Amino acid sequence: MARNSTSKPPFRWHIAVFLAPAVLVYTAIMILPLFGTMQLSLFRVENQQSFFVGLDNFRTLLGDERWSASFWNALGNNMWFFVIHMVVQNPIGILLAALLSHPKLRFAAFYRSAIFIPTILSFVIVGFVWKLILSPLWGVAPNMLDLVGLKSLFAPWLGQKEYALTALGLISVWQFIGIPMMLIYAALLSIPDEIIEAAECDGITGASQFWKIKLPLILPSIGIISILTFVGNFNAFDLIYSAQGALAGPNYSTDILGTFMFRTFFGFQLQVGDKNMGATIASLMFFIILIGVCVYLFGIQRRLRRYQF
Repeated sequence: MARNSTSKPPFRWHIAVFLAPAVLVYTAIMILPLFGTMQLSLFRVENQQSFFVGLDNFRTLLGDERWSASFWNALGNNMWFFVIHMVVQNPIGILLAALLSHPKLRFAAFYRSAIFIPTILSFVIVGFVWKLILSPLWGVAPNMLDLVGLKSLFAPWLGQKEYALTALGLISVWQFIGIPMMLIYAALLSIPDEIIEAAECDGITGASQFWKIKLPLILPSIGIISILTFVGNFNAFDLIYSAQGALAGPNYSTDILGTFMFRTFFGFQLQVGDKNMGATIASLMFFIILIGVCVYLFGIQRRLRRYQF
């Protein structure tokens, strides 16, 4: 008897079995806390009793003068922190990847390892070490600049409102520049040799080959790096906290959404912790990241697919 061609294929139970542990762990440590945080943002505690207030906490955070000034300051600092990484880290990472992928470069493996090593260091170590390096009292930065005749340019950057956040952004760039470098390096190596050989036959070599041939082909990878940079920067907390403390000084000039949420949720010094408002800030951070990711997935990624090979 012939098998019915319209019968459904059997369900592959082994796929569900293999996926179940990862799904359970992810649900326990990510999904449930996320929904718990969003639920907490819809309540307010008064007289030791919890009341459902809907979106009032969000209105308070965005409209009340006691909260809105701190929130918009932290959001603006987060945006500047992100811009520093997009403008400095990713272009330099692309340049380094292009240089290290050159077939005639010697010791390329050593250079890649040396650039990538800071990425695996702890935030706490990086924050304290750079704070010591840039200290005007016992730091080595003034002496190092003096060796090259640039000591007059030194300033206590981490202690000045105008430069503290930029200095921390550049420190973060130094630590994580190895990630875009390695991703772009892998993308460059994956370009088929036939394309490069065809470009060389047409007389396209050197820098013009990179700009006209390689760069368009690695645009999807650059897009992925950009969205990873966006998500990472709007989740940032550790470096600011380890270098400047929970108050994100001087005078909150380095305060970002992560440190603002930490002080609000747990309290700090004379500030009493407010779990509901802290959860409100965390929920807004999630929505900001979600909007950015959706813009990339449904707007930018579709346009970049034409460059894939």
